[in-house]
Amino acid sequence: MKAPSGPHGPIPPGQRERRRLGRRTVAQNAMMAIALAICAVTALISAPAHAQNFPQRPVRLIVPSPPGDGSDLTARLVAQKLSERWGQPVVVENRVGAGGRIGTEAAVYAAADGHTLLMGNAGSNGINAAIYTLPYDLEKGFDPVTLVMRAPNVLVVNPALGVSNVAELIALLKLQPGKLSYGSGGVGSSAHLSAELFKLMANVDLLHVPYKGAVGALNAVMTGEVALFLGNLPPAVGHIRQGRVRALGVTTLARTRMLPEAPTLDESGLKGFETVAWFGLFAPAGVPPALISQIREAVVALLATAELRQLIDTLGGEPVGGTPDELRALVRSDIAKWKRVVASAKISAE
Repeated sequence: MKAPSGPHGPIPPGQRERRRLGRRTVAQNAMMAIALAICAVTALISAPAHAQNFPQRPVRLIVPSPPGDGSDLTARLVAQKLSERWGQPVVVENRVGAGGRIGTEAAVYAAADGHTLLMGNAGSNGINAAIYTLPYDLEKGFDPVTLVMRAPNVLVVNPALGVSNVAELIALLKLQPGKLSYGSGGVGSSAHLSAELFKLMANVDLLHVPYKGAVGALNAVMTGEVALFLGNLPPAVGHIRQGRVRALGVTTLARTRMLPEAPTLDESGLKGFETVAWFGLFAPAGVPPALISQIREAVVALLATAELRQLIDTLGGEPVGGTPDELRALVRSDIAKWKRVVASAKISAE
């Protein structure tokens, strides 16, 4: 057989082999480039496809407070409607203890696949960071989804206390310094810090009696174990309407239409007094952005319905449905605010 030749004569065997290997390398590189391109396109397609198939199993919605608290009531409204929308159960799981830290920690270390969510609040996601050295980072450990609802806190007393407004309550407390007490849902709860702010601004002395959640604190007001409670409106509104407790004022700067007869603490002489209870949805950090967007869109769509808005209104709340960045900014501002209150009131971790 005649040896292959080039323009300058026969090609030596070694050079022929190098050319053959070179052609194979070029072909292999081309195939590898095509494979990488296919993988990249597949990744781009699979992320939204995964989001479209969500949820693939029941979703766990962790509430870091007991049944009946504002976070719990809000979570159950949302869970029911999301279950109907998604065709998968959204199960509310109350993980109670340590002022919300136990439930929050359980959520922060859950798998970042969207199937575990947290109904956070001003206490678990703002106040705790102002009081405690936490084993997790609230800002880096969670991806905010959306602010679901906000509501005033409300100052309520036992009707037998014999006061009908904030001025009369302050006068009574100054006559009996350190003799009367207030209940809260635990150290670091919204009710705890709101009452401490009240003490500072009214210049009164009250004893703190922590309970396991707002329901326990409200029951203590009704039985006379404590004189007052300054916490979330949603779990208190039914007791107010039935006359079991007396509302002296709300903590927003404007009155709420759910209790239009109750003045604000600001207009009752404590100028600038404002605390707002809020309830927001969070996911463990690392959930794909497309999935965060899908979950948020589902919740926002529900909050726009007349049915859910009416149910939230019945609780004394206001539906929101903001962006993840807005919820992130709220957490940061809350932490800064409550750090100032903690320092002024000399509150320390128990």
